[in-house]
Amino acid sequence: MEFIRRPKQDGGAGCVLCGYLTVARERTTRLLARREHAYVVLNKYPYTSGHVMVVPRRHVSDLAELSDREYDDLFRLVRGALVSLRAATGAGGENLGVNLGTAAGAGIADHVHVHIVPRFAGDNNFMPVIGDVRVMHEYLEATWDHLAPHFERLHEDPGA
Repeated sequence: MEFIRRPKQDGGAGCVLCGYLTVARERTTRLLARREHAYVVLNKYPYTSGHVMVVPRRHVSDLAELSDREYDDLFRLVRGALVSLRAATGAGGENLGVNLGTAAGAGIADHVHVHIVPRFAGDNNFMPVIGDVRVMHEYLEATWDHLAPHFERLHEDPGA
């Protein structure tokens, strides 16, 4: 809630998601893969271990604003991230979501992004919603270390 309630920075250079456009792929940045029009990063406030976001490089607030090439690259990367997460985590399922606008729950409404949340039988399920509690099984750096080898094949880093 601290993240959701705090004042948001304006888009472009002040956007937290745009900040990933020039960072290196390493555990401290949580960047897992970058392509020409999109990238994958660990969610800083995950619902469960392995929660990633697939983000278009261009700062837009809606999927409809993406060009066909950007949209295609974004969702090809979503598919690749799903394959990589399944190989890395052995999850029993995944939640896939796009929150368009603050009313839909978008914490960063100005820069559209796709959430992929690995799910496991008996995991924390509704703990964040009912109890306002997040159960983290490992630190983000450890999650990055585990996932990074599975995402190497997706990383192209075109002119970061």
